[in-house]
Amino acid sequence: MQLSITAARHIHLAAQGLLHPRKQRADKEAVLKTIQNMGVLQIDTISVVARSPYLVLWSRLGDYQTEWLEQHLDEGQLFEYWSHEACFLPIESFARYRHQMLNPESMGWKFNQAWLKENGSQVQQVLKHIKEFGACRSADFERKDGKSSGWWEWKPEKRALELLFTTGKVMVARRQKFQRVYDLTERVHPTWNDKRDLGNLVDAQRLQVLDAVKALGICKANWIADYFRMKKLAPALQAENLYEQGLLRKIAVQGWDEIAYFHPDHQDLIEEALAGQLRASHTCLLSPFDPVVWDRKRAAELFGFDYRLECYTPEPKRQFGYFTLPILRRGKLIGRVDAKAHRKECVLEIKALHLEEKVLVSEALAKDLAKTLRAFASWHNTPQIALKRCDNLDLKALLQQNLQ
Repeated sequence: MQLSITAARHIHLAAQGLLHPRKQRADKEAVLKTIQNMGVLQIDTISVVARSPYLVLWSRLGDYQTEWLEQHLDEGQLFEYWSHEACFLPIESFARYRHQMLNPESMGWKFNQAWLKENGSQVQQVLKHIKEFGACRSADFERKDGKSSGWWEWKPEKRALELLFTTGKVMVARRQKFQRVYDLTERVHPTWNDKRDLGNLVDAQRLQVLDAVKALGICKANWIADYFRMKKLAPALQAENLYEQGLLRKIAVQGWDEIAYFHPDHQDLIEEALAGQLRASHTCLLSPFDPVVWDRKRAAELFGFDYRLECYTPEPKRQFGYFTLPILRRGKLIGRVDAKAHRKECVLEIKALHLEEKVLVSEALAKDLAKTLRAFASWHNTPQIALKRCDNLDLKALLQQNLQ
């Protein structure tokens, strides 16, 4: 048995909740289930359009209330920690990350041991403040050193809070205007007990690997570790060993030299794909930090889509734009949009729209894109769409007709 590359893409998108548009209007529970399904929701603060975590959810749920995400955090259904960078995570996976909190030495720049040694008293003062006065933000501490508030110029209290967060002494209790509000871990997650609940590290890592494969739908072995940003996997956690234990299954994919792995829970999905019964019908825009594209190598191998985020590239050297959003259309990544939401003016500016070279322009394509852009604009409360640049003039004309 062998899957086509198209079938492999459809399995991946089905596992990610992106194969078909949602039929019913999303409710609060759908937000939580979507994050549980992905296993992770990466956080980023760039806001030229909706911030990334909100956008990742919109791609799967359509119109929904963004405050539901923070409500799940506040209610203890989610927590924040380092996974695929800073992320919202289902509380059920807390044990896996608790191992990292208690042994943070391997976490690189996220745990500055030298700074801790030099500033231990400062850290203890901040911890004491939280114990006595309750949850706080970094903004609650007045800056006294005269420096800027840039990324690499964090004030000592912010550094202390982040270090306490990384080592698990405090957690993010809630978000206030997207700023973290920190409180003691025992207050944020009062039902947790290390001695009772921590479990074995290898068992926790095994579950992490299995969840990564499940979230990917189908994958090459060398894609697995990146999903949750795990280190090099120990031999016992390698995909082939897990296959031999009956914890994973495998199948060939046309054009792949390596064998593909999948989770047993997706056996029905694999059989549907083999029978040619999986059809992709969803069109949407993706965040640059969406699981489908955050691994640039995987996106290239699976979708033939060469993508990189250019917001950190000097403007004269950008090829496509500051914060380009990949376009997913019916199982394929067909292009990218550089958009900006002008919220006060109620305008969604499409600064540029680029199609991949081999994508054929048609009326159906234009209708799909126009419908998606209208939905995207409506969700941002920017109902007016200003299409500035589209290199394909035929598509631009068709879009302008369909957007009127």
